[in-house]
Amino acid sequence: MNFSFDIKHVEANSLARVGTITTPHGQIQTPAFIPVGTKATVKSVLPEAMADLGAQALLANAYHLYLQPGADIIDEAGGLGEFMNWPGPTITDSGGFQVLSLGVGFKKVLAMDAQTFRRDDVIADNKERLAHVDDEGVTFKSHLDGSMHRFTPEVSMQVQHQIGADIIFAFDECTTLHNTRPYQELAMDRTFAWAIRCLDEHKRLTEVRAARPYQALFGVIQGAQYEDLRKKAAGDLGSMESSGQSFDGFGIGGALDKSALGTIISWVNQILPEKKPRHLLGIGAPEDLFVGVENGIDTFDCVLASRIARTSAVYTMEGRFNLSNSRFKRDFTAIDDECDCYTCTHYTRAYMHHVFRGKEIIASTLATIHNERFIVRLVDQMRQALLDGNFREMKSDFLGRYKHRSGQAND
Repeated sequence: MNFSFDIKHVEANSLARVGTITTPHGQIQTPAFIPVGTKATVKSVLPEAMADLGAQALLANAYHLYLQPGADIIDEAGGLGEFMNWPGPTITDSGGFQVLSLGVGFKKVLAMDAQTFRRDDVIADNKERLAHVDDEGVTFKSHLDGSMHRFTPEVSMQVQHQIGADIIFAFDECTTLHNTRPYQELAMDRTFAWAIRCLDEHKRLTEVRAARPYQALFGVIQGAQYEDLRKKAAGDLGSMESSGQSFDGFGIGGALDKSALGTIISWVNQILPEKKPRHLLGIGAPEDLFVGVENGIDTFDCVLASRIARTSAVYTMEGRFNLSNSRFKRDFTAIDDECDCYTCTHYTRAYMHHVFRGKEIIASTLATIHNERFIVRLVDQMRQALLDGNFREMKSDFLGRYKHRSGQAND
């Protein structure tokens, strides 16, 4: 088995730590931000560019790759990394989040407000419910062609084994904060039962496909904003073993009350096995990354950096702003004069304003390179600050500048 996690440093007054995840396709120095290439591509950016900007690993989505091009094709190609010309570590999520987004039709947002309505039959306005959950799995309609499909824990494991990522996730039911407490309990019980089935199928497939590199399986901790549910899930999955197989790491999943993000993460990470890596699923705003790191998160993934880039929104030390705004028409400075990315080294805000206003394809490419580099580098800086013993000072300095400027610069 070529998978391990070694802790190199633990901060004295928090849950923050520095470590190394070793996979068959290389190492990930943690804490680390993992850019998302949903369909085996980070939209508008070459894999080589992702390596140049410092990405240590990429995450793709099992649901989307199952529908197109098909997990069997990726398997035949030699696995996800070979298929997409990415030599480093790869990760796939289980498809569980698509149960949420297809089931209720909401935008792909995991950081939510807990002070909201409670309904278990909720669905977004003018949306069709494409997924239906039962105790055995999920039946869903393809958003591509309307064909019907069935995902169970076993199918999720089979699909992810064919895709061949270094780290894969157990199939879970991801809820929203709109769901009632009784439904959160039901979903957590389902996730527990599905986790056992995933361990069993993962063990079987690992033996059947013994010639392939080992894939690490992470369990997913649910429980929404409820302390007792989160702690129970962490205890149950943290100690779970079936067929002689236990989880190699853990993902903290589900919709999260952003105002209580650190508290929820700390509930979980104080219980999960200390020597196994912890991944925060779908969270990637700069301020949230600091909260995650100081509460014991080792890796993050999120589409936010690339998604907002395509709308002209960029991260800078001055805060987040939109390059298509008219005030940048004659601004011949870099997007961020402290950034070392390709875009900031070669192009100005005025040029970026021009290509966004002209709807040029290059606009998305250049803005995505900058945003991904900004977030990857930010977490790299957090890691170094932990090693240097000045994480709190680094956090205070960054957020003081970022939040102060964001109020003025965010448009």
